Amino acid sequence: MLPIRPNIQELPASLIRAVTLTAKGIEDVIPLWFGEGDDVTPAFIREAAAEALHRGETFYGPNRGIPELRDAIQRYMRRIYGAEIEMDRIVASASAMNALMIAIQCLVGAGDSAVVIGPVWPNAENAIAAMGAEVRKVDLQVQPDGSWRLDLDRLVDACDATTRLIVVNSPSNPTGWMAGEDELRGVLEHARARGIWILADEVYARIVYGRRYAPSFVTLATADDPVVIVNSFSKSWSMTGWRLGWIIAPRELNVAIEKMTEFNISHPTTFAQWGGVAALDRGDDYVDALVRRYAEAAELVYQRLSEVPRVRLSRPRSAFYAFFGVDGVTDSFGYAVELIRRARVGLAPGVAFGAAGEGHLRLCFAASLPKLSQALDRLVPVLRG
Repeated sequence: MLPIRPNIQELPASLIRAVTLTAKGIEDVIPLWFGEGDDVTPAFIREAAAEALHRGETFYGPNRGIPELRDAIQRYMRRIYGAEIEMDRIVASASAMNALMIAIQCLVGAGDSAVVIGPVWPNAENAIAAMGAEVRKVDLQVQPDGSWRLDLDRLVDACDATTRLIVVNSPSNPTGWMAGEDELRGVLEHARARGIWILADEVYARIVYGRRYAPSFVTLATADDPVVIVNSFSKSWSMTGWRLGWIIAPRELNVAIEKMTEFNISHPTTFAQWGGVAALDRGDDYVDALVRRYAEAAELVYQRLSEVPRVRLSRPRSAFYAFFGVDGVTDSFGYAVELIRRARVGLAPGVAFGAAGEGHLRLCFAASLPKLSQALDRLVPVLRG
């Protein structure tokens, strides 16, 4: 066989998907391993896309997305954040992952380094590695109560003359860590001073408890700051299968992003973008209700798991994951497989999110409350040992 680029061939396969494969043939497994709920996309969003399909919105569109969707993103940012984002800073994307990949293609290459705050969903760092750049992980530090904390000094120390990018995922998948405004401001000040790009993955920005949205670079960065903000329709509007998101970036970078969008996908699916318009313009009540339900689920999971002496877990403040440590577990992949067999509950192994996640498991609590209760009834006795 002819050669494949080594840095592509050597990329690791998903350990979460590997865990799911071990459940084959085991009946009645409750799957809480992926980051999605069990709600179908709301009818008003589906109907908007269906109407667009029926009226013939099936042709090529602009690389940056249809104007109606970009207008809706602009209105949404003004309504939720009080931020005025110029249209030439907005690009629609075929998912947040597509946005991350295109931004990374524009910003790093061989000989560069990128600092990534972990533990973290591995796709962004693997995209960096695919471009031939060096990934430098700066892991959050787990606290005695199970929460996670960023050491900004360690982040700064990890940067050097080769560093072109800092990746910040807040609210975090898997830890639920949510950066405060002071932390984001500190990262921004360092990036400005050193001439380093920030790639902010803010797909869980609305899934927060006790406030309307998570602290964001949207309210801190200027139009010319070296900040790329990525968001998605997947989590807040139950649209994981739609593959639709957006980018906010400086004007000059968006010229490059537009080119790379052409070379990668041309543009997001035209009729799907009309569903995005409906989600942004008419979806506030849906998002609020969804977050209220997730808050109930977060409390249910916290109360049940915190009863287990060997479990270390803090009360979730954002996103929809319980990322909990289990005393005595040194092989989270093997333990996740064991839980499938003994409890018939599917969780993601902590090691899937980097070495700092070892000894932990990620439970997605975006499922319905009855399903979560059933899963916990099975899981807790096994965790107790």
